[in-house]
Amino acid sequence: MPIKRALLTVTILATSFGGEQAYAQVAADASAPGVEKRHAATTARAPVATRGSSAHATLNAHADAHPAGVNASSDSAEAMIVTGTHAFNRRARDSTAPISIVSSAQLRRTGQMNLADAITRMDPSITMQAVGGDAGALTSSIRMRGLNPNEVLVLVDGKRRHTTANIYADTGPQQGATPVDLNMIPANAIDHIEILRDGAAAMYGSDAIAGVVNIILKKTDHGLNLSGQTGANAYNGDGWGYQFNADGGLKIGQDGYLHISGQMYHTDHMVPKSVDFRSQPGMLGYTAGVNFPSDSNKIISTPEETRENLSLEFGGTLAKGIKGYGLITYAHRHSESYENYRLPTVLPQLAPNGFSPLETMNENDFSAMLGLKGDNFFGFNWDLSTTYGEDMDQIYNKNTVNVNLYNATGYTPQTVRAESYTMAQWTNNADFRRRFKIADVVPMTLAFGAEHRLEMYHLQAGEPASYVQGGTQAFAGMIPQSAGTWDRDIWAGYVDGDFHILPKWDLDFAGRFEHYTDTGNTENGKVSTRYDFTRRVAIRGTISNGFRAPTLAEEHYSQVNVGPTSAAGLLASSSSAAQALGANRLKPERSTSAEAGILLEPVDGFHLSADVYQINIRDRIAGGGTVNGQEAHDAILATGATIAPGVLLDNTTAYYFANVGSTRTQGVDLSGDYTFHTHRYGNLALTAAINLNRTRMNHINTNALGLPDLNQQTASYLTNGSPRSKIILNAYWTYKNWDVNIRETRYGEVVSMMSYEDQTPGSSICAADGKALRYSVSCFSQFKNPPMWLTDIEIGYRVTPHLHVAVGANNVFNERPRKLPADLSYVGANMYDIRAATIPIMGGYYYGRVNMNF
Repeated sequence: MPIKRALLTVTILATSFGGEQAYAQVAADASAPGVEKRHAATTARAPVATRGSSAHATLNAHADAHPAGVNASSDSAEAMIVTGTHAFNRRARDSTAPISIVSSAQLRRTGQMNLADAITRMDPSITMQAVGGDAGALTSSIRMRGLNPNEVLVLVDGKRRHTTANIYADTGPQQGATPVDLNMIPANAIDHIEILRDGAAAMYGSDAIAGVVNIILKKTDHGLNLSGQTGANAYNGDGWGYQFNADGGLKIGQDGYLHISGQMYHTDHMVPKSVDFRSQPGMLGYTAGVNFPSDSNKIISTPEETRENLSLEFGGTLAKGIKGYGLITYAHRHSESYENYRLPTVLPQLAPNGFSPLETMNENDFSAMLGLKGDNFFGFNWDLSTTYGEDMDQIYNKNTVNVNLYNATGYTPQTVRAESYTMAQWTNNADFRRRFKIADVVPMTLAFGAEHRLEMYHLQAGEPASYVQGGTQAFAGMIPQSAGTWDRDIWAGYVDGDFHILPKWDLDFAGRFEHYTDTGNTENGKVSTRYDFTRRVAIRGTISNGFRAPTLAEEHYSQVNVGPTSAAGLLASSSSAAQALGANRLKPERSTSAEAGILLEPVDGFHLSADVYQINIRDRIAGGGTVNGQEAHDAILATGATIAPGVLLDNTTAYYFANVGSTRTQGVDLSGDYTFHTHRYGNLALTAAINLNRTRMNHINTNALGLPDLNQQTASYLTNGSPRSKIILNAYWTYKNWDVNIRETRYGEVVSMMSYEDQTPGSSICAADGKALRYSVSCFSQFKNPPMWLTDIEIGYRVTPHLHVAVGANNVFNERPRKLPADLSYVGANMYDIRAATIPIMGGYYYGRVNMNF
């Protein structure tokens, strides 16, 4: 049958030397030159998804297959999943909860230069902010189902990955996020990714409210894979980048392996053309006799970034029945993000032409994991591991000045360290599982385990010149009063029972207890079930709950960010300054989730799935208690910070993290796939995947002063920051040595409540409080980012069994987000709604790639 031939083809390709193996031509007898097979243990890890996974992953898995058919195979050749179940040998098609599987070849065909961008092209429930702001632009973070990145748990080979120390401090839907930075993992080290969205908190960690992304790395003991890619934003003429990748395996002893992966990456700034109103006569802020290019403000741009990643994965038998394994990763990154242009009048003695400050980050990120596993411990399989991960960041302010310091002393540094922070995580796990038969009739798998996690957070003040006397332009350094070191312990235990009640009915119960030394206890559970009426019709459902304690960064980080005429102070919720505004001690978020789905296979190879879901979250943590004017000015000064010259009093804002209220997220995941095997004309794999998503506020909390924690704008960050719908349509055609991939991605409407900015007439009045509309925190303008389609095309050719070349274009028609009207664009150059998770700002990107496998 065609489906069987496709499945075996995928398995052989996914288990060959790695890299761009999906393009290798396989003869009908599976004896094509250069194609190797892994040993059986590794074959079980081949990334194949079918009925029971999200169908778009299924189709993309089939899309890796080459048109050449392979006679043989049955479903036994399918891959086994390790996410969402503790059962043995569970295939994706049999999962009780939807599992999406994305292979390394699929990620590569997106043409994206980093992992975070690539995964958003493959899964419609995952989105990213159009462009980051300030230091937040320097760390990639993903949202799942429109929730905050802090609510997504990332695992590597099933072990919790440490998070970044770089907090997203600016206001918006992902304010407070210190997520796992996916880009610090070498993309070429990845074998495949398993994405679980339901019932994850009880199994892997109570904070997995939105779901789990489990990154499975390569473990081959042979082969060498080399690749390189380069490209640029053709329509804009900038944003050039390149990437080099190498990975390969070595055999150690009789069955041991060492797999080494390395990656080097660089990308330049991409700066859309914008106009700074301050350069235009008659506009607010214009100064006669002060001339500068209207496009000199590069605030809306992508960061420049240089990154080097390395990973070493190893394992082997240590003694009879005992195996050792380990993983070491290291990454270094230097990145720079533009801030708003400063006029020549700021400090003409040093910058007669004005200047554009840059926030820069020097980052070192590493992780080391060691483990032992075996079987027959009183009949149980066991796994013991310890993992330490740490992210260290130094934030610099470059091409800047401290005006007051210069006026007082005649000197100011133009590059200064503004702050440093470190986030470290040490995790220890003990896991056990065993198969039973209850009364010799009902098969079950019993799993249980324990976890200890130590989290450590350190904030270091900047150099004095960065914060004294108002601080440096664009980014005032962290003051000593905000620095400190904090830590906490988390103790956890879980138990999971998977029962195959009837041949067609599976039932899974899981419970987890966690104790946080700073926020108390939580009990989480899930019930998942699946029933297969026939081999073509199945239903499934999950009910679960979750618990997310405030991160150490959300509890303790504070900072002042400065624009040419604005200042925004984030106050630590535990500080006296925040408490004077009404801040309360942060409480954990608590969630309750439900999911139900149906899976259909009307004819062989045609897969359909539909899953509806609802996630209720109480006491959501977000930026709240926003005030402006004199009250904000006084609160910032109460922290010990000072405010730079030129900042307008009515454009000064202060806020803090709070448990702002309760939300309900509802949505639907739809997917379908079919592969046409035309033989003479190749294979055509078609996929469709849709996520429909809506979040509503159920309740807005009040602060200690009895005032609402959210205003209309900050509430919209939680409810409207992500598209209501996202559609991914993919067609992958292979013919002889040729392959063509065409992908259409539609981002639905995103509605934002925007602040009125500089060009708003000063006579306009906010009806809510009778004050000026400009810079108001009570009245806002509704701005709609309309639905947009992006078209991506890649054409590849296998020159030899070891060499594949490809050229491609992402966003062929150079679509950009809708531009803001003048009265919503700060100084005119901030021309996009940067907080919305709509299409990226980069426009059309064209690239070429070469892959070699030996």
